Amino acid sequence: MRLSLFSTSCLAFALMTSVSKAQLPDKIGGLISADRNAAAISKQQSPYDALSSIIDKESVFYVPSAVNALNYLNNRPNISDVMIWEPNFALLAKSQEFGVTSGKIQFQKVGAVQRNGQYIIIWKRNKKGDWKVDLRAEVENYGKNEPKELFYVEPDDSGYQMQRSKARLQQREEIIMSTDELFSKVLMADNQAAYKEFLDDDVRFYFPWQEEISGKNNVLNFLKKQRIDIVTTPVKVGRAYSGELAYSLGTAVVYDKDKEVKFNYIRVWKLSSDYQWRVALEMLFER
Repeated sequence: MRLSLFSTSCLAFALMTSVSKAQLPDKIGGLISADRNAAAISKQQSPYDALSSIIDKESVFYVPSAVNALNYLNNRPNISDVMIWEPNFALLAKSQEFGVTSGKIQFQKVGAVQRNGQYIIIWKRNKKGDWKVDLRAEVENYGKNEPKELFYVEPDDSGYQMQRSKARLQQREEIIMSTDELFSKVLMADNQAAYKEFLDDDVRFYFPWQEEISGKNNVLNFLKKQRIDIVTTPVKVGRAYSGELAYSLGTAVVYDKDKEVKFNYIRVWKLSSDYQWRVALEMLFER
């Protein structure tokens, strides 16, 4: 029996993911398992069932504009018939109620060509301890490269105090908004200087039709080589109770050589050892 191109790629992808599923630490292992379990439902049942299993009434999908995920799925959208993904990047807050996963994704409608990309999910943990989507987005690429090995950091929950005061939480979020506003201000003056200052050394960078870019220097080289300038405007932020992880999102205008394109962006921030906020992951996708 001859396998289709998509069947062959699915087999290779399944073999790759089985190798990566070694024993994981307990804390971040639960987050990665939540993502992998949804991916398994997508394979065994349908993408609709998989996505429905990980949302609540506040979850947001970018498709590419932001929509309420529950309303979106209840309207039975024309989503892909096949959707295969596997996380290769994960971060978990010390407070274990905030996490991030991202990785490679393949999707296809019956009778259409296979498409590829990267996805990101920012997760929140509900009162029952279940992981649910806070927001989810995708960016498309050509799928030429193999997925990078799974990267994660098991959080150390010592040395922090849970802050649940609304006033204190608001102050913490204002710090992230101010940091993103400063980043955006420097971007207007000098993209290279801004990204050099605000990116983490091991940053993951997702941009349309580009394979996953890892590392600050590689991001800087990509932007310089492609003559891309990015101007961003923050709209919303969120931060873990433990304080060391956060995200920001907003709108962007990307000047690509002689083109001007409107984008959305998502940034995942982490507090570095020198107590400066650095971007651990950034995704830009057209709106």
